[in-house]
Amino acid sequence: MKAGFQYFPDNFMWSQGMMIVIEMARWGGAAMSEVDRVGKRLKDKVGDNAAWGAEWEKEARRIEKMGDDALAEKHPLSAAGHYLRAATYYFVGERFIHPGPQKTGLYQSCLRCFRAGIKGRHPNIERVEVPYQGTTLPAWFMKAPVAGKAPTVCFFDGLDSTKELSILFGGVELAMRGIHTLAIDGPGQGEALRLQNIPSRPDYEVPAAAAYDYVAGRADVDPKRVAVMAYSMGGYYAPRAAAFEKRFAACVAWGGHFDYHATWVTRRKILESGGNKVSAPHFQLPWVMGMPDMDSAMKKTESYKLEGVAEKVTCPFLVTHGEDDSISPVENARLLYDAVSSKQKTLKIFTAEEGGSEHCQGDNRFLGATYVADWLAKHL
Repeated sequence: MKAGFQYFPDNFMWSQGMMIVIEMARWGGAAMSEVDRVGKRLKDKVGDNAAWGAEWEKEARRIEKMGDDALAEKHPLSAAGHYLRAATYYFVGERFIHPGPQKTGLYQSCLRCFRAGIKGRHPNIERVEVPYQGTTLPAWFMKAPVAGKAPTVCFFDGLDSTKELSILFGGVELAMRGIHTLAIDGPGQGEALRLQNIPSRPDYEVPAAAAYDYVAGRADVDPKRVAVMAYSMGGYYAPRAAAFEKRFAACVAWGGHFDYHATWVTRRKILESGGNKVSAPHFQLPWVMGMPDMDSAMKKTESYKLEGVAEKVTCPFLVTHGEDDSISPVENARLLYDAVSSKQKTLKIFTAEEGGSEHCQGDNRFLGATYVADWLAKHL
């Protein structure tokens, strides 16, 4: 397995965090000089997660102030651009902060800036609430520039991302192809976890069905052309949803999983040995699972397996993966692909030579986003 770009060569987890924010530059969510400014301040603090949060918050506040100044000078488009970058920096800053008031505050700042940013830059994005078991799941709906009813993708996150990022790196490319996107924080994800305390659940066909019901009820959506897609850990969620919710016309696992519990058995060994070759800190899995400790969280993940489930997927299916993915080995994607019963199914492995060979194309997300969008345009 080849080593990709590592901003912090001795800290894989921090390097993954840097890669996430760097790649958001393609959609106006970051600027390389600003990212490097933070990185240089962190060079002698590697592994200090409190310092990580503080430096990213410092930069986010600086950029948000630029947005405020531009707005005061009646430059709303420039202001919106600054706000979108600030939103990304606030979110990346909270990435390694333990759940609590500081983490919540950083995410609320992300939401504040994101709302201000899309108002000027992406007015085709609207905030929506998806009815779900007596409450709602928060989402962004990006409307494609088409008339009448159009195909739509219900796009869920993974273990540690949020809809604020996915509506940009996924939704923008889909909108350009005439496809609407509902980027939604499901149970255990983004705002649903952070502000509503809704933990993950293995039967993800339940929130997926809620997402389908919402979009199918919109006048601008063709209910016969709705796909489900999910990212990273979502490589479990999306196939699970498509296996039991047959109204979906297509399914995309953007990063493959087959036995999520087995994946975390390996990750736990790395964490407990003092290693950092994982994408998320030790608290992430128990927090997402809504469990008090790692033992109980691991026990819950025993239900997160696609053996005997993937066989029930019959709609057109795509799984993408990077050949050098060290977070979820490429074999997971092959196992998932082989198990799915769909007559129309595609396995796309991105190589180091072409780019996109890291986890979920984290080294070149544009390649993953465009491939996924082209596939969906063909199959919806």
